Amino acid sequence: MAYNVLGIHPGHNGAAALVSDGELVYYLEEERFSRMKRDGNPFRVMVDICSKYKVDELVIGGTNDPSEWNGLPWTNESPYVALIRKYNPNVKITWLNHEHHLIHASCAFYNSGFNKAAILIIDGAGSLQSHNLNEQQQIQGYECESIWTAKYPGEFKSLYKTYGKNDPIRARLGEHDFDDAVTITKCYEAVTEFLGWDAIEGGKTMGLAPYGKHNSNIPTLFKNGRGNRDVFIPSYPRGAGIDFKSNSIFDRTREPDTFHRNQNELLDIEADLAWQIQNDTQEEVAKLIEKAIDLTGLNKVCIAGGYGLNCVTNYVIKKKFPNIEIYHEPISHDGGTAIGAAKSVYHERKNDFKKRKQTSIYLGPKYSTKIIDKSIKSYNNMFNTYDIKPENVAKLISENNIVTIFQGRSEAGPRALGNRSILYNPTDPNGKDFVNKVKNREWFRPFAGTVLLEKAHEYFDMAGLEESPFMMYAMDVWPDKQELIKAITHVDGTCRIQTVTEEQNPHYYKLIQEFEKITGVPILFNTSFNLAGDPLVETIEDALDTMLKSEMKYMYVPELGYLLEKK
Repeated sequence: MAYNVLGIHPGHNGAAALVSDGELVYYLEEERFSRMKRDGNPFRVMVDICSKYKVDELVIGGTNDPSEWNGLPWTNESPYVALIRKYNPNVKITWLNHEHHLIHASCAFYNSGFNKAAILIIDGAGSLQSHNLNEQQQIQGYECESIWTAKYPGEFKSLYKTYGKNDPIRARLGEHDFDDAVTITKCYEAVTEFLGWDAIEGGKTMGLAPYGKHNSNIPTLFKNGRGNRDVFIPSYPRGAGIDFKSNSIFDRTREPDTFHRNQNELLDIEADLAWQIQNDTQEEVAKLIEKAIDLTGLNKVCIAGGYGLNCVTNYVIKKKFPNIEIYHEPISHDGGTAIGAAKSVYHERKNDFKKRKQTSIYLGPKYSTKIIDKSIKSYNNMFNTYDIKPENVAKLISENNIVTIFQGRSEAGPRALGNRSILYNPTDPNGKDFVNKVKNREWFRPFAGTVLLEKAHEYFDMAGLEESPFMMYAMDVWPDKQELIKAITHVDGTCRIQTVTEEQNPHYYKLIQEFEKITGVPILFNTSFNLAGDPLVETIEDALDTMLKSEMKYMYVPELGYLLEKK
């Protein structure tokens, strides 16, 4: 019988992952079920998994000690433990507390397909850990950046760590740096907060950055590889504050989610600040990769942690290190530690040497076409349903109609990859503004494209990559193609791309083929199927309700051959 390990991450981006005999077979973030953005309590996902699979072991990848959990009155156990015992009273329970970076590293390494690799974790704040500075003094800090080596079946070694602190201290202890100045991710979060968004919404800062430039009025953000303590005010573990009071050009109050709603509200200095933090953190990441290579002597590097989702930096790094194999974990945020927890324990239990490269992240729940059809029929008074062929859907898109697509299992992680996507015509010069308005997003935010793998090199500088199936890189669009696909070409001439093959996603691949027959362009404009502030849709009901709340009119359900049109 298969040995099934359920890993969970309780905390923001709460998630659960099931590993069966070493294979990742299920992953979902709680927000998809609860519809609460970044929901930290993966109870519904646990129930869904436990109702379908026999779980032999639960691994809790939290940062808290088990004693810190409030037990339920009738069991005095963690609610996660109590829940799973309802399904299997004999389930084995393992806590990986205070091992946040290790399970980030496990997720990336076991998904990479590498036999041996260096691993770089670039995170906000991981586990709080203690070390003896001397006989009289103990020092504590939150993991921020770390370098590891790993090899099968489960040999991980920590080579370097940077710890952020609340206290004003800088110290060096063995392989550890303790520093009250904030590190790469915290600096990025601080700027993001200052610009008026939640610290975790770094994608907005990344999108704004190309509108800026170097500005001599902006203070130095990094000194000696650390955030400038004269600029940044550390605050762990939540986020970093930013203090520009000495510089009057920044002396304004910010309120989250009220800023940058239109171009008139955007000041050049703020775009310049976004540019500066993007540019400077890229440089700091490059230094850490060089350090990882020097410490390990290896030419294979895995990258995870929240900053690993910065697709601009990922591409810059690929171009800077052409002779190094770099694997960027697509579920590199904290939700991915559910995968790392499960895989780490599985390999420890089974001593399994089999290398498994993750080739698909369509890992959400399976929904039968019968159930989907029944749900669609319950909305008959709000939607017309037509039988349709892919070529007809492609024609609708070519005529500048937004068409959403709902099919198969949902994508793991934050990227829509053609199963829960909003699709549009990439050749419409007004496409970016139009779709941003429909989704209620900031005007400057760019969109991605999905391209047939065999045509990708004609449109994008792939920087030596054979494919980009998980949309982890903002690649240069060839100059002669930028005007042609203007809707997905950002102001700096880049586009975050997903490559697709028929084997990876046959319905999506066929649709893009048909679009190419009509337009000559083998690419579809692709963005996540949600509205601003909402999680990606998960169920067909979520999809239909999102359509009803928006200006979007059409939805394609290829498994049923349906086109839904809002009445």
